[in-house]
Amino acid sequence: MTRILVVDDHPSDRSLLADFLGQQGFRVYMASDGLDGVNKARASRPDLILMDIAMPRCDGMAACRQLKDDPATRDIPVIFLTASSHPQERVAGLEAGAIDYITKPFHFDEVRLRVSIHLTLEFDASTPSPTTDIATPGDEASGLDVALFRQVRAIVLGNFVDVPDVEALARQTGTSARRLSQALKRCTGLTVFDYVREERLRESKRLLLESDSDIATIAMRVGYTSGANFATAFKARFGISPTDMRNVRDRQSAARGNP
Repeated sequence: MTRILVVDDHPSDRSLLADFLGQQGFRVYMASDGLDGVNKARASRPDLILMDIAMPRCDGMAACRQLKDDPATRDIPVIFLTASSHPQERVAGLEAGAIDYITKPFHFDEVRLRVSIHLTLEFDASTPSPTTDIATPGDEASGLDVALFRQVRAIVLGNFVDVPDVEALARQTGTSARRLSQALKRCTGLTVFDYVREERLRESKRLLLESDSDIATIAMRVGYTSGANFATAFKARFGISPTDMRNVRDRQSAARGNP
């Protein structure tokens, strides 16, 4: 279960966020100030921290710097909670090591989307990949397995729209469907069908984040003829819909002043 630490000196805000995140299926830890937050982050190693800035004893900026200076906690993403709209404070927070802001009073749709996108982009925590890196063959793979995998990968990446079925891929790589399936399983931990789907969805995620192509066009470019089927597969893989991922990207870009 994904763990989130909420750090806020206001009990009502802390409880409000904790209750909402708990309803979303997260395990929630709470801390009452920056120092308490740093100690609990070291103890619980959460996947994400939501932290208020203005707190007594140790404010959010100082706590974030402490977390980023500690090798045990430096990779935990921090989202600041603030009622301030001053750009200077936002810049200072990003320089301290935060990755984003959520403004007070909370809008729960924004909380849900920002939490989801950062867990997805930083860790893919909501939907872990079946293998660490599908482009890197596993230890059990033989030289022939690797050669077959590389041929299949080149075919898939070369044309997402018209990927051959297993039998056709086997003919193109000069082997049997059974032997090709064994090679893909040993190299990626996936069936041929699941491997092709994984490559398609990874490419669609890249296009959503790095291009301005509309979602329907992206779906077709990676081989989905149905927008509904694409949206369902994307959300199952990444824990967020294509529309929500694009919307959060656009909001973050606007907040940072990018065109």
